[in-house]
Amino acid sequence: MTPFHKATTLLLFAAASGIYAESPQAQARLTVVPAEDVDWGYLNPARGELSPGAANLWGDRAVDTATGMLVRFDKGFQSPPHIHNITYRGIVIKGQMHNDDPDAQPMWMPATSFWTQPAGADHITAAAAADNLIYLEIDVGPYRVQPSSKAYDNGEHPLNVHADNLVWQTGGELYSLQADDIEAAQLWQSDSGVNGALIRFPPGFSGFIKTQANEFRAVLIAGEIDYRSAGAEEAVSSSSSLKAGSYIESSGTIEHEVHNQTDDPVTLYVRTDGPYIVKGNGKTRR
Repeated sequence: MTPFHKATTLLLFAAASGIYAESPQAQARLTVVPAEDVDWGYLNPARGELSPGAANLWGDRAVDTATGMLVRFDKGFQSPPHIHNITYRGIVIKGQMHNDDPDAQPMWMPATSFWTQPAGADHITAAAAADNLIYLEIDVGPYRVQPSSKAYDNGEHPLNVHADNLVWQTGGELYSLQADDIEAAQLWQSDSGVNGALIRFPPGFSGFIKTQANEFRAVLIAGEIDYRSAGAEEAVSSSSSLKAGSYIESSGTIEHEVHNQTDDPVTLYVRTDGPYIVKGNGKTRR
């Protein structure tokens, strides 16, 4: 089997050689970035080692485009009060994070917690654990840090959702979940039809996510999975292990095989503009 090297990108259509494979959906695309292959830099390069680490998973935070990135913080990090020129979403992958008004009492948010930070709103960001990692997402760039003196009200309100306050739904409530013990927490939806949700797989789950979208992006937030995609066995083997911080992207019709062989739940963040179905290889609700 071919190992991962940085981002493994597949064009799933008939070809004579290379990593191309046959697929009933012409020009379906798949990209997989394991956490250990993420290319790290600094969130604020001008500050060097004083800046949190950052890595684009998709897009480019320095230009006018939507972007998803990983950001990591040292223990004890606390930013000065500041604003951003754009609104962003944050999901905690590891550690304990606080993001709020500079005068607010700390609310330390663990893995799978979610927050939104409106453009122009004054705030601080702090980290308390030995290892702190978040997924940060913007719908338009560039991503910039600006002084509090430039604060303004853009009409949005910040949102902090501790992991304990997430509302999880099951297949009895959501058609997209057609496997036993799968849960989803809806996080946001835009007027353009793009939406974001967390999907939680129980220990021992074996099944797949079937997607049909122009944009399907998934970030492993908690746990570890064995992953491969239908039609992509040459590039992603069934023994390929993805850890928290790994990234999967596809377009077109793709089956993402997910196997949780651990004793802990697995949580996946999904951003998509199209439908998807989660099914198990065992018992499936009909």
